[in-house]
Amino acid sequence: MYTLKKSLGQHFLKDENICRKIVSALQQYSFNQLLEVGPGGGALTKYLLTLKNTDFKAVELDAEKVEYLLNTYPALKGKIVQENFLDIEKPFEGRFTVAGNFPYNISSQIIFKILEWKDSVECMIGMFQKEMAQRLAAKEGNKTYGVISVLLQAFFEVEYLFDVNEKCFQPPPKVKSGVIRLLPKREYPVMKSERSFFLLVKTAFNQRRKTLRNAVKGLFDAAILTDNLFNKRAEELSVEQFATLTFSMK
Repeated sequence: MYTLKKSLGQHFLKDENICRKIVSALQQYSFNQLLEVGPGGGALTKYLLTLKNTDFKAVELDAEKVEYLLNTYPALKGKIVQENFLDIEKPFEGRFTVAGNFPYNISSQIIFKILEWKDSVECMIGMFQKEMAQRLAAKEGNKTYGVISVLLQAFFEVEYLFDVNEKCFQPPPKVKSGVIRLLPKREYPVMKSERSFFLLVKTAFNQRRKTLRNAVKGLFDAAILTDNLFNKRAEELSVEQFATLTFSMK
C-alpha cells in the first residue's frame, strides 16, 4: 500500500463513477497521445491504460506512488515520468491531451504550464478545487473573473463540466471540486504581443478595485487614458478588449 502526503496535496480519487465520467469526457475528442498528471493511487490510470491506440504516459513525483503503480499496473512499465510536472519538458512530439486530478496546491502553476504548452495541448480535462475551476471558466463581470481567467481564455475555450463531492476522495478534502475541459481556440484574439497582453492583464488586476485608468496609467500615454473604457474596472473588460488595448500601450 502507500501513505498519503499532505505536503504534496494528496487527496486521491476513489469514486469509480467520477473516473468513468472523466474518461467519457476525454473520449468526446480523438487523440493519440495522452499525459496523466499525478496518477497517485491509479484510480483514473487504470481506465486510461485501457484506451486503444493511445500512447500513454503519466508524470508522478512521489517515488512511493511510482513503486505502487508499477507493482499494481505492470502495463505502466516505461510509461511513468518520475518528476515534478512543473519541471518536465514536453512529454511527446506533436499534439497531445492532458488529464488529471491535479494537486490543488499547485493548480495555478499547472495552468501556466498548460499555457506554456498551448501550441501542443489539443485538450485538457482536469479536476481542480471548485473555486479554482469556477475562476478559470468565469466571464467578465463575475467577481471570480481575474488574471488567470483572462490569460487562459485568450487561448482556450473553457468549459465547466461537473462538480465532484468531497466524499469521492480519500481522504476527503475540506473543499468541493470541479472538472473543466480546455480546448484550444481556433483563432487567438489579435494582440500586440503575448508579453504586452500578460503585462496589461496582470497590472490591471493587481489593483482590481481601482478604475483601469488608475491601475494601468503607467502603461499608457495620458491622451490614451481619456478614453471612456478606462472608467471601467479590470473585471468588466472582456478578453478581446484586453487584447485590443495592447496596441495602445507605450
